[in-house]
Amino acid sequence: MNNINIPPVVKNLLIINVLFYVATWVLRSQVDLTELLGAHYFDSPKFEIWQPITYMFMHSTDNIMHIVFNMFGLYMFGSILENHYGAKRFLNFYLITGLGAILLQWVVQAVELYQITGSIVDNGKLQLDLLANRQYNPQVFTNSQASNISSIYFGTMVGASGAVFGIMTAFAVLYPNMELMLMFIPFPVKAKYFIPGYIVLELFLGVSRIEGDTIAHFAHLGGALIGYILVKLWKNKNTYYDYYD
Repeated sequence: MNNINIPPVVKNLLIINVLFYVATWVLRSQVDLTELLGAHYFDSPKFEIWQPITYMFMHSTDNIMHIVFNMFGLYMFGSILENHYGAKRFLNFYLITGLGAILLQWVVQAVELYQITGSIVDNGKLQLDLLANRQYNPQVFTNSQASNISSIYFGTMVGASGAVFGIMTAFAVLYPNMELMLMFIPFPVKAKYFIPGYIVLELFLGVSRIEGDTIAHFAHLGGALIGYILVKLWKNKNTYYDYYD
């Protein structure tokens, strides 16, 4: 990497994410790092205090494209953003947007749980020991309700996608007229069109709740929202010029 012009924070984030990925794969027969370091619902028996930080460095070992696309986005957009803000502020940006992503995901999960049970935490009636093994009591919850509760309490969220969405959003605000060449699109698209369009798609997918879709779309939206707020709060920190009008 020393021969590639990658700013230091982006470079180290790339290395850390890859190391976490390799460790997860190599140690999979000894310890489940995904369960240990991935994020769980804050009231889940599997939740640990470090997970809101560590989850954003973890990626699914079942699909290598998960880490490939996230690291490509981090490199492409994060390098420009780090050069704009500087190393310290960019690192803060990455971590804060990652935390914003898990926070919005928790809010959505809490609302779903409240709609089913009338509470956002286990009130002693959830029978989590049964739900963990997908054993449903139809006298308490329908199969659909029990499945949703089980998914909330025992599902695991991993990935840098929330932080990357924050970075992409900041990029679109700072450099709206920069043209992007995208896979499967044979012509350049300005950032101010592509990235907001991508965010709208994520909102649609999150609200639609398509069966079999395990992507945490609201975490992506949380990262994008916090990224937008941060770039607006920091807009007077540096003077920037958009050379792509």
